[in-house]
Amino acid sequence: MSEEQLDLFSGSGITAGISATKREPGVRATAELDDATLLEAIPASGRAEGPLLAAEAGRRRLDAAIPVLEDYCRRFAGFGVHRAVPEQIAALEALASIGGKAAAGSVARTIASHWVQGPTMATAVSVAAQLGSLLPADTVLGLLRHTDRAVRGDACRLARPGPGVRETLIDLLGDLDRGVCVEAACALGRMGWPEALPALRLALRHAPSARVIESAPPVADDECVVLLGRIASGPDAGLAAAAAAALEVVEHPLATRLLARLRNE
Repeated sequence: MSEEQLDLFSGSGITAGISATKREPGVRATAELDDATLLEAIPASGRAEGPLLAAEAGRRRLDAAIPVLEDYCRRFAGFGVHRAVPEQIAALEALASIGGKAAAGSVARTIASHWVQGPTMATAVSVAAQLGSLLPADTVLGLLRHTDRAVRGDACRLARPGPGVRETLIDLLGDLDRGVCVEAACALGRMGWPEALPALRLALRHAPSARVIESAPPVADDECVVLLGRIASGPDAGLAAAAAAALEVVEHPLATRLLARLRNE
């Protein structure tokens, strides 16, 4: 299904969902269900109960729930052009909680199959970035050009070398959203492309983060190394540790000298 597919319930006053006409007598105490009963209940659940059941599966981190949650997302394919689909969001967040390679693959299939769209796409791509999902190259390129800045930013974290990727990321260095610019620079840096340097230097100087620091080593020049050294000796213990680790892998003689100085402090 394409992102342009009509939302059959949009503007109708009916909440999107296959179970829109099904009324549950009440929300069951999901925490009291055993694992097998919980997983059996998700496919047959109604509007009120479904997201709670999905969330409980995520809370328990049930690997067996992964295919169930994936199919739950598929049930609502075609809905949500103009509004988020709570059932899909609950399933995606549960997959994020479960984590692991299987959950990452499930989210990748959900996105690549176009089962999510509209506002729900931001959640899907965020979860995919969190899990390190491997999406098809053409899917990632489409997400890099998405109208939602959050989707573009998270898509940068999913980008890998391939046709059109470098050029698209370079274009995103000029994105109107500063966060997207930084994520594009991080992606370019991880891939060793020097176009990342100006934005990475700026971020290291004014707004360092673990992701920026970790993206710098493949392209680090003298200025980057000096900035990493300053962060490594700075007051933020988390960033300092990340910067020191980055200096360990930077192939630059200045990095070796800075590390020796840090060890002697």
